[in-house]
Amino acid sequence: MAKNRLIPSSATALSAIMNVFKKKNKSPGITRTEALECKPVKNNMIKETRLETGEVLLTYPVVMRPWIKNLMRRLGGSIAGPKTKKLQLDELGTAVWELIDGNQSVQQVIQRFAQKYQLPFREAAVAVTQFLRDLGKRGLIGLQ
Repeated sequence: MAKNRLIPSSATALSAIMNVFKKKNKSPGITRTEALECKPVKNNMIKETRLETGEVLLTYPVVMRPWIKNLMRRLGGSIAGPKTKKLQLDELGTAVWELIDGNQSVQQVIQRFAQKYQLPFREAAVAVTQFLRDLGKRGLIGLQ
């Protein structure tokens, strides 16, 4: 005699599977106003080199995640010495980089950038905040 088993409907099963892959709620971030009031600060482990073109070349250490180190070790890969990456900034990136001094807020950096390149504030804000976000993801700046 067959046992009675509860077989979920395909919609219920699909819903359960999708919940596994659903984005987890992150802690609430800061508001746009709070972000504009923050002061970007350069990472002191970065080496800046001024190129002949006037652009800046940033050299920074790459921090390898522990599980990657372990995997490399097990696979016989080399982990000797600190790894570094280089990022060459274009004219606009260099201009923003030079405005980051730890004393000016993000909003002030945007205003000065907009004035220098004669851009509307909103257009400058989009470009500068995206650039700062990218620098932050790479660990090249932090916000105070």
